[in-house]
Amino acid sequence: MKDGVLFVNKDEGKTSREVVNEISKIYKTKKVGHTGTLDPMATGVLIICLGKYTKLVNLLTSYEKEYVATMKLGIKTDTKDRTGNILKQEKVSVTKEQIENVFQNFPRKYLQEVPKYSAVKVKGKKLYEYARENKEVELPKRQVEIFSLKILDMQKDRITFQTKVSKGTYIRSLIEDIASRLSTVAVMESLQRISQGNVNIKDCLTLKEINQNTPLKQLDGLFSYPIYEITEFEKRKVENGNKLILNTQEETIFLSFQKQIIAIYQKKEDFYQMIFKVV
Repeated sequence: MKDGVLFVNKDEGKTSREVVNEISKIYKTKKVGHTGTLDPMATGVLIICLGKYTKLVNLLTSYEKEYVATMKLGIKTDTKDRTGNILKQEKVSVTKEQIENVFQNFPRKYLQEVPKYSAVKVKGKKLYEYARENKEVELPKRQVEIFSLKILDMQKDRITFQTKVSKGTYIRSLIEDIASRLSTVAVMESLQRISQGNVNIKDCLTLKEINQNTPLKQLDGLFSYPIYEITEFEKRKVENGNKLILNTQEETIFLSFQKQIIAIYQKKEDFYQMIFKVV
């Protein structure tokens, strides 16, 4: 079966695209996509969709993500992480109390500047392409949400923390913004994505553990949408891909017939329309 989802624990050093390419070779299918880029130096949860499940990429990408990161104070690089060219180094003099105060009072919603070394497009061109050509471009800002921010460890000029964030949040930029509130600079030294939506890192396999016989996951455990039981008449409409008028106000729902999930529908104005059909 080449329709389903893989929960991958990405190794350091690989791009998300390289993981997709390897999965494509293992399962001998070109219809493969990931649901949220991880930097090459980052590790952890990377959800891979195959076959018709690639239609779920946008839904899965929109889920909140949780990370454990380590930041090193006193260094600024062009990539905002330890792999970049050093732009600035300085001695750091901050107290434990100052660090705790910044973490406790960091805004839960704010406009975050997108890193110049990222795949976000400006005028049809990826930002990292401008950066590699040494061309200046105004970096866009995005509204992001920080659901949780907790210090795990503090050692001299290093802080390890855990955070849960909204789609589109760059941890590299978050680290720089935290450092700014400490009146210094910092880089991301390590990053591990430990969860995405319902998927936890303990559910994931490394690429070395995956082969063509590794079973692909279906909808079970992927989403927590309410289940709406439909009639046989509505089922026929679903089979034809028709829109439905349903007696619910939920944004996104599982449609079930005789207690078997058959589709995912999403509200569009007064109607619900199909975004994924199971069979």
